[in-house]
Amino acid sequence: MPAEKLRITLAGSEHVVEDGTTAGLALADRAALTDHDPGTDRSPGAVVIAARVNGELRDLTCPLADGDQVAPVTIGSDDGLNILRHSAAHVMAQAVQDLFPQAKLGIGPPIENGFYYDFDVPAAFTPDDLKAIEQKMRQIVKQGQRFSRRVVTDDEARGELASEPYKLELIGLKGGGSPGGAAASDTELGDSGESVEVGGSELTIYDNLNPASGELCWKDLCRGPHLPTTRNIPAFKLLRSGGAYWRGSEKNPQLQRIYGTAWPSREAQDEYLALMAEAEKRDHRKLGAELDLFSFPTEIGSGLPVFHPKGGIIRKALEDYSRKRHEESGYDFVYTPHITKSNLFETSGHLQWYAEGMYPPMELEGAKYYPKPMNCPMHILIYASRGRSYRELPLRLFEFGTVYRYEKSGVVHGLTRARGFTQDDSHIFCTPEQLQDELASLLDFVVGLLRDYGLTEFEAELSTRPEKFVGEIADWDKAEAALTYALDKSGLPYVVAAGEGAFYAPKIDVHVKDAIGRRWQLSTLQVDFQEPGRFGIEYQAADGSRQRPYMIHRALFGSIERFFGILTEHYAGAFPPWLAPVQVVGIPISDAHAGYLQNVATRLREHGIRVEVDTSDDRMQKKIRTAQRQKVPYMLLAGDEDVAANAVSFRYRSGEQKNGVPIADAIAEITGAVASRVQV
Repeated sequence: MPAEKLRITLAGSEHVVEDGTTAGLALADRAALTDHDPGTDRSPGAVVIAARVNGELRDLTCPLADGDQVAPVTIGSDDGLNILRHSAAHVMAQAVQDLFPQAKLGIGPPIENGFYYDFDVPAAFTPDDLKAIEQKMRQIVKQGQRFSRRVVTDDEARGELASEPYKLELIGLKGGGSPGGAAASDTELGDSGESVEVGGSELTIYDNLNPASGELCWKDLCRGPHLPTTRNIPAFKLLRSGGAYWRGSEKNPQLQRIYGTAWPSREAQDEYLALMAEAEKRDHRKLGAELDLFSFPTEIGSGLPVFHPKGGIIRKALEDYSRKRHEESGYDFVYTPHITKSNLFETSGHLQWYAEGMYPPMELEGAKYYPKPMNCPMHILIYASRGRSYRELPLRLFEFGTVYRYEKSGVVHGLTRARGFTQDDSHIFCTPEQLQDELASLLDFVVGLLRDYGLTEFEAELSTRPEKFVGEIADWDKAEAALTYALDKSGLPYVVAAGEGAFYAPKIDVHVKDAIGRRWQLSTLQVDFQEPGRFGIEYQAADGSRQRPYMIHRALFGSIERFFGILTEHYAGAFPPWLAPVQVVGIPISDAHAGYLQNVATRLREHGIRVEVDTSDDRMQKKIRTAQRQKVPYMLLAGDEDVAANAVSFRYRSGEQKNGVPIADAIAEITGAVASRVQV
């Protein structure tokens, strides 16, 4: 091969290109060859905006070397969307500093469906500020500024960004903060977005350059990659702003965060914005207040909800049905305390691996006590309280166990990300021979129970052994094979997240889709062969030998609170009758008919129906509107004709009405719907 020629592999086939060829040029040549192919994808999402070179994401301007393997990254792919949104975050930051020169830069990562950037500014951004920033962004996009990557040393970066204190802190993290210091890894940089700035193997700055003159317009510390130019941002919109602590810690300054979204086409963005408008109507925090279900008193603390009487009814119904199903499936109920001595979490390893997510300890009688973040160590102690035989296995322990985790303030979100919550937590102890059948049975139980709550679309994810792990490969292989068997037997669609398991165990996560198509991670099945060893638990096998059991962690709802929030949004607050806090409201046409409806209500209560009669001074139409706003499944109206016929008139949430229904038939319809757990 001549020195001026390079041999590369492009999308699976070998090509010879000129020395100095960039990834973009190579991919453009390939595109030209396939341009007339009628099967070529010409949708907006198929535009190539970056490349993978030897598996690493790179800009299209990246020069290629002999032997490189190159693959296109399209703007509609997961990688492409992240690049698009990260580039949009840069454009937003440039616009902010153009309009607010005193603004100091925090970080600006892509996130699911969008992006954000944090700024240190004297005052919070207003809605008018966001409009001005968005308009400035449109000007920058129209200019087609080029994103240009430069490698810099730590000292060069400090010199160029001397006026940006938060960037200087990130440079210190990357370099270890001092001569000879150890550089932070991506994991150590955390999940607050720092790795998009300094997470690569070298420090880089991205310049935004005027396309005509090459003049520098703006720059930022960033690992990249980025779009070729700002013109490659087809659609974007700023959504909202709010406070956020620097690097997610309440000990740090509070910055102003602006959120936005960006998409490969205006049509895709319009679909997303319509979905967000519907999601806003369904926001469980909003509905929780409107329907008087729960609240978050500031006197108690962030992420610590209280359930009101109506919310308590729904929660009790959720728990009671779950308890019934668990009893039928052979689970043993246990109860454990909310706090424990530190020794327990030292043995389990939680203090070694999870201390930052735990509440601080209390000092009592010379010992440290922690609020528990997990139930599993206590369940292990129950198993270990006496000798166990193989005849007792599988042993299925179950608890509605309340735990406490110190989530960062920036991620606390209503019921779906709380600091104090109750897990429907189960730990199953079994022999190695029982593992695959037990997992298959558990997965079937999980999906069946979730279906009973009205969820119908499921997808699973199998997370396998990561590069850094503890334990024996043979144990990992056995556990992964058993999890795969369970998934194959279930018939659930699933994907394999290779290398994404926790360092101590592989797992299955079950995801559900709600009524508007959003995906929620709910149930987890995790095989654990580490904790049994840390606690030294055993059972006596059939041959008399002492063997170590496998332990399966299984949280079905994830937490009661999170599941409550998801169901509230799934049903938009209009729960099916069996879960509705008030299942029936009696509405008399006049005061004279109230006693008649009270008698009907008494008969309904004898069947366990939650019923109220509205005897307020409001007019009948207002009573109907009140019941509809409270999303009551059934309204029973009664006037002179109904009383004479020993009947009622049905009115449903939809506004549909059915008149002259005999009382016995009305009771049968309501009790039947409740018993069968159907939606009306």
